[in-house]
Amino acid sequence: MFKVNELVVYPSQGVGRVERVESQEIGGVKADFYIVRILSNNVTLMVPVANAKNVGLRSVCSLRVGQEIFESLKDRTGFTGYTGQNWNRRYREYSEKLKSGDLSDVAYVLKELFLIGRDKELSFGERRLLEQAMGLVSMELAYSVDRPQDAVKADINAMFADILEAQEEKD
Repeated sequence: MFKVNELVVYPSQGVGRVERVESQEIGGVKADFYIVRILSNNVTLMVPVANAKNVGLRSVCSLRVGQEIFESLKDRTGFTGYTGQNWNRRYREYSEKLKSGDLSDVAYVLKELFLIGRDKELSFGERRLLEQAMGLVSMELAYSVDRPQDAVKADINAMFADILEAQEEKD
């Protein structure tokens, strides 16, 4: 059970704050709901308390997990380079990972898209996924490691500075 004012993560939306827990009757059935305000866009969500785990609502990651995510972003081993894989298949895979709510999955998408950008220009859809992944990862890490989101974004961009510089030279 989450507490009022607790920071939580809602998959594909990002970090939010539990504003209150309220009971409502819907279709003759009374249920409790978390009222969560997403911090990045001020959207309010109603999440059934009984279904919170199933929809992926979870606490913000710990400092230790946040530091592990930073380390995983730095690690480029295992990336074999752009393979020309079907974009639609990759887009579906990445979209599912973003919706999973698992921070390591979202960080994987972020890193993969940065590294693919080293080998080819990202399409409009890929750039949108990259921006979404960057927003989700940087916001949660900012709360995890207690730093401003802009500083976390700057750190992540610095990890991939070589790729970003190469892309600017192409433009």
